[in-house]
Amino acid sequence: MQYWARRLEQEIDGVMRIFGGVQQLRGIYNENRNLFEVKENVPRKLVEKVAGDIESLLAKKVRALKRLANAAEKFQKAHHWQDNIREEDIEYYDSKADTEYDDPDGEEIEREKSNSLKLEFTDDANFKTKVNYSYAAVQIPTDIYKGSTVILNELNWTQALEDVFIENRKEDPSLLWQVFGSATGVTRYYPATPWRAPNKIDLYDVRRRPWYIQGASSPKDMVIIVDVSGSVSGLTLKLMKTSVYEMLDTLSDDDYVNVASFNEKAKPVSCFKHLVQANIRNKKVFKEDVQGMVAKGTTDYKAGFEYAFDQLQNSNITRANCNKMIMMFTDGGEDRVQDVFEKYNWPNKTVRVFTFSVGQHNYDVTPLQWMACANKGYYFEIPSIGAIRINTQEYLDVLGRPMVLAGNRAKQVQWTNVYQDALGLGLVVTGTLPVFNLTEDSSDRKNQLILGVMGIDVALNDIKRLTPRYNLGANGYVFAIDLNGYVLLHPNLQPQIINFREPVTLDFLDAELEDENKEEIRRSMIDGNDGQRFIKTLIKSLDEQYIDEVFRTYTWAPIKSTNYSLGLVLPPYSTYYIQANLSDQILQVKYFEYLLPNSFESEGHVFIAPREYCKDLDLSDNNTEFLENFIALMEKVTPDSKQCDNFLLHNLILDTGITQQLVERVWKDQDLNTYSLLAVFAATDGGITRIFPNKAADDWEEEPEPFNASFYRRSLDNKGYIFKPPYRDAGYRELDLENNTIGILVSTAVELSIGGKTLKPAVVGVKLDLEAWAEKFKVLASNRTDRDQLGARRVRVGDAALLPQDLICVLIDDGGFLVLSNQEDHWYQVGKFFSEVDANLMSALYNNSFYARKESYDFQSVCAPEAQSNTGAAPRGVFVPTVADLLNLAWWTSAAAWSLFQQFLYGLTYSSWFQTGESLGSPGMEARETSCIMKQTQYYFSTVNATYNAIIDCGNCSRLFHAQRLANTNLLFVVADKPLCSQCESVKLLQAEVRAPPRDPNQCELVDRPRYRKGPHICFDYNATEDTSDCGRGASFAPSLGVLLSLQLLLLYSSASRHPLPPAACL
Repeated sequence: MQYWARRLEQEIDGVMRIFGGVQQLRGIYNENRNLFEVKENVPRKLVEKVAGDIESLLAKKVRALKRLANAAEKFQKAHHWQDNIREEDIEYYDSKADTEYDDPDGEEIEREKSNSLKLEFTDDANFKTKVNYSYAAVQIPTDIYKGSTVILNELNWTQALEDVFIENRKEDPSLLWQVFGSATGVTRYYPATPWRAPNKIDLYDVRRRPWYIQGASSPKDMVIIVDVSGSVSGLTLKLMKTSVYEMLDTLSDDDYVNVASFNEKAKPVSCFKHLVQANIRNKKVFKEDVQGMVAKGTTDYKAGFEYAFDQLQNSNITRANCNKMIMMFTDGGEDRVQDVFEKYNWPNKTVRVFTFSVGQHNYDVTPLQWMACANKGYYFEIPSIGAIRINTQEYLDVLGRPMVLAGNRAKQVQWTNVYQDALGLGLVVTGTLPVFNLTEDSSDRKNQLILGVMGIDVALNDIKRLTPRYNLGANGYVFAIDLNGYVLLHPNLQPQIINFREPVTLDFLDAELEDENKEEIRRSMIDGNDGQRFIKTLIKSLDEQYIDEVFRTYTWAPIKSTNYSLGLVLPPYSTYYIQANLSDQILQVKYFEYLLPNSFESEGHVFIAPREYCKDLDLSDNNTEFLENFIALMEKVTPDSKQCDNFLLHNLILDTGITQQLVERVWKDQDLNTYSLLAVFAATDGGITRIFPNKAADDWEEEPEPFNASFYRRSLDNKGYIFKPPYRDAGYRELDLENNTIGILVSTAVELSIGGKTLKPAVVGVKLDLEAWAEKFKVLASNRTDRDQLGARRVRVGDAALLPQDLICVLIDDGGFLVLSNQEDHWYQVGKFFSEVDANLMSALYNNSFYARKESYDFQSVCAPEAQSNTGAAPRGVFVPTVADLLNLAWWTSAAAWSLFQQFLYGLTYSSWFQTGESLGSPGMEARETSCIMKQTQYYFSTVNATYNAIIDCGNCSRLFHAQRLANTNLLFVVADKPLCSQCESVKLLQAEVRAPPRDPNQCELVDRPRYRKGPHICFDYNATEDTSDCGRGASFAPSLGVLLSLQLLLLYSSASRHPLPPAACL
């Protein structure tokens, strides 16, 4: 066994020494020493510079933001309210006037008449859409009547903001969306662009956007209690469940929440026993568990409120420690529970109480109004589904009172989490600033209403442009986190599907493989400290198949005037990098010619990394096309042109020349067929990948950007020769090997030492012909030589004397994937996880500690939608009015008609209200991919590095095996008996990524050991001058008769076409 292992090691080393050209390439770099300088990356200086650049970028946005907020307050204060204002008195661009909406059956819905301005738009690269810089646009939520006096006055005074928007852009042309979100629901944004139409009815409301919620109030500690007594049933219970769902959507990651149901007793609806952070995953648990609430028993308000106050008084947990509130949903009751308030909340009234009367009933609501008014809260009525959204978000106006009364102290710019821009910019962060009502009443009392929130977007890509990339090498990177520990920048922040209604929240410890060192680094960054630490840690390969143990230097510092902290990660070999200095233009031209396709036949095919070498360079995913674009541009400009990145261009051209010299000195003189090689290759930090011979490029499947190629990055992090078989999943079937030549990459990094400075500027390697090397492996893993025929020479594994054909001999890489085998029926399985080939033997290797296992979760994945259960209470059905009702004008203006319109409107959103016996999908969507959590499992070599003999004990089916690591490679050599029988089945180890089962990871356990975070450093939850007399009203609507009529007819059509009424109902 050890003899065979040595033969394998010598063969691999010999081939790589002859064809890899590591020594020769090292010599070529030294010979061309005059063509480049070795520069140093100084982590602290880099972090300081980038943090300063980001600070300056955001500071420019802050100045524009403050100018807008001050102007808005001034304009509103000067505005004179008009009771008789009419729609035709207001000129504005209605962003939804040009938007095409489709009804659920695919037919275009006729738009209502609009007085909107008619604008022309031009394509704009910065906004990735058509815009008009002369105007702002207005978006009004669908469920708000835009002809109401309130809305028309709002449109009137916000019109003056357009001039400020335009002036801001003149001062800073890089500004993106400037937005004013009004507390009335009106959004005015600049520049104007048509609204992006959703698949179904548009329910966008600025007041429910993450940036608005963050800017409009301080953090919240909220307990939601839901009455589930026997009187709450059917439609009322459904309304309550939906109300809780919507209430949860008004909370952000700075807030904490718990939800409980009560009748005679109170109990949490989920596994959470205390307040938990209102992040996406926790809210998902609540939303799922709220659906399981069942109505029974009698109502005891005391049980519900005592539970809620106990939750808010628990100081042994992490919480917001700011606005404290109780939200109670009930169908009504007589008890005022004054004794509970006296015990827990009076006289200081530190907890606000909001009460919600749900459903249509005849109960006396006076007790509910009294509870809210006596505890600085507010009373709301939710008679129907249409009243849910408006009444579950208006509590924010009450929470905004202390902010308004605090005046300038509360006017502090806050920066949001990363989220998806609703208008198509992609991932952004937003700076927010509250806008206050500065008017005073007749008795000179200050107004305490928030007017809205001003916001300015910054695209993540604009921040990324300020960070270094290519001088950090393939495995160096910059990242940034916020006070929650969520990443703002990170190479692993790559959400596969984005729901613009939710922020993109990826924790730093989920973006990387978590360990104690990273926990401490994260804590220090959140605390606003700077620091540096050299650590040994585990990282995932780019293709997520492998785990490497590596050394990294983490350096971090705060970004001043923001809630963000910046970090830099650098491997030891990236401390230094090459900067080409090709001042000789003749040499530039000579090297450039080796990029021309007419040189490929003799010098090998060249792929160039698709980088932004010049501003006018057209990028393309097709590398041949990209190379053509590059060559065409280089015929017009020089590498020293101001419109080009001289560092990138010079390094690219230098590496073109250096790799061509490798071809001349090494590759051209060798016969690749002698050693069964399909290709030799070299890839460089400068962005060159050269494949020899030219025809081998046809089968080259690696990324043309070396920094995005798994083989390149792993070779830098690992010593020796790194084997990479073609990845095959478990379902892969046999290949026709005669017509398909399969290759195995073997690569190694080229390490230079120049003046005592060590760096790795390139990776070289070979591509083995699988079939030929499988035959060669059968010879090497035996006592034969190439000249021997397969004879009857016996070998021993353990104490057993066997013929070679009775043994399984395999090479497995450090991820557990099959690389080579002496069994022909294994050849088509090369690249599969070895447990798919021989589960029994792979389990033995794992159980004997040759491999360790790492499990982690990918929170950014997409999955096919799961079939949803139709169990639970059936819908009560939709009331469809009779012909007599339709002809009765009084009916149309009644609450029943408006409620029915709302049911229709929101029934499109909450599709389960209208659907029975059908699987339920996302609102307005066909079955499509949705965000989900995937569980990943990787295997990697443990610390065992010795030769090892063992027996797989299974009675008469026992097998001997022998395993040994091959020196200077990532391979494990295993020799084992063939399985004698199939009775010895073992559990198959799984490596493939799978969808995490429900409640995995277990949120119930995770919330008991929450990750360190900090909330905003300011809190405005109390002001002695607050006027709490405005504390409750019912739902009020001012519907448009025309809107009602058209939508009611649509409702009738929709109901009739989808769910035909039984004959009796038509009489």
